[in-house]
Amino acid sequence: MKLLTPRELKAVLWLLPLLAVGCVMAWRASYPAASDERIATLEAVVDSLAEQAPELTEFDPNTVEFFDLCRMGFSRNQALSIIKYRERGKVFEIPEDFASCYAVDESTFNVLRPYIRIGSEYALKPFEHKNQSKNKRDDTPKRSQVVEYFEFMPDTTGIATFVRLGFSPRQAEVIVNFRNACGGFHSAEEFERCYVVSDSVAERLRPWAKYLAKADSTQRDSTHTSAFLIEINSADSALLCSVRGIGAVSATAIIDYRQRLGGFYSVEQLAEIPQVTEQNFERILSQIWCDSCEIQKIDINFAPASELLRHPYLNSKQVRKLLKERQLKGGWCSQADFNNDKILDPKQQAKLAPYLIFRCETNNQTEF
Repeated sequence: MKLLTPRELKAVLWLLPLLAVGCVMAWRASYPAASDERIATLEAVVDSLAEQAPELTEFDPNTVEFFDLCRMGFSRNQALSIIKYRERGKVFEIPEDFASCYAVDESTFNVLRPYIRIGSEYALKPFEHKNQSKNKRDDTPKRSQVVEYFEFMPDTTGIATFVRLGFSPRQAEVIVNFRNACGGFHSAEEFERCYVVSDSVAERLRPWAKYLAKADSTQRDSTHTSAFLIEINSADSALLCSVRGIGAVSATAIIDYRQRLGGFYSVEQLAEIPQVTEQNFERILSQIWCDSCEIQKIDINFAPASELLRHPYLNSKQVRKLLKERQLKGGWCSQADFNNDKILDPKQQAKLAPYLIFRCETNNQTEF
């Protein structure tokens, strides 16, 4: 058998790739119409779905198909983005996780939220405590803390006196700030509305707390307060416009922000509104006051995502984290318990605290 010379072998090696390319081109030339026709058909189906009104039906974002996403109103690129986002390992454990996909904007999520059904194999599994009593808040003073019992007036008591009564220095500071914000404590109900005064503490201190009637406590300065200052939680747009520095635009913005907040607990919150300029804010302060005792609170353990998202102190990322943590542990029994999970930073915790209540299913108690 005659072996190939080096020159002949080199020629064969050059010829083989050319033969392979020729075979591929010949194969593709025999099926062009079928491939092009299939692609055109698929594109026509997607385009027809985009032209139709969205069909909203229940779906699991972990298993929904490409064409079903198109039927719900997503564009071709958006549907592909959701599928690819899922293929990279993303699991939607709660409905709010679907909003984390960049192809799903907030308005689209709000429309689709009622139709999302997470399958049991994907749903976040709640954590079961071995000892539920660990979640219960114990307001009994520690043995090392000396608690005194004496008559006191919550409307005038200072931080040091509240500490003597069994509150921590931080709790005492919160009580004083809450009192200043809501215009004073004139009854047991107003004092116990402060969220650091739990039911057990309120019951322990109730026999010792003394209150002045609201009319008596404000008689000497009612002329300067009620007659001339505008209360910003109850004022309508016309009354707000009577304040120097507040026009029609800023009055509308104040009312809108007040509704989203659930009411103001401090006049300083007006500075958070873009339409209230710094110069006008300084003029406005001397003409207004704030009665925060009737602000609307959020039941943090049961409030739906839509209610949480409406509040200006919470963004969508924080709400998703809050809902996931709430489902894991079943909720919180106190402000301190909520703060320990570090869903918000300390500054945000302080801003949001006056708007939260904590109702525990285990003991049917509500913490403010």
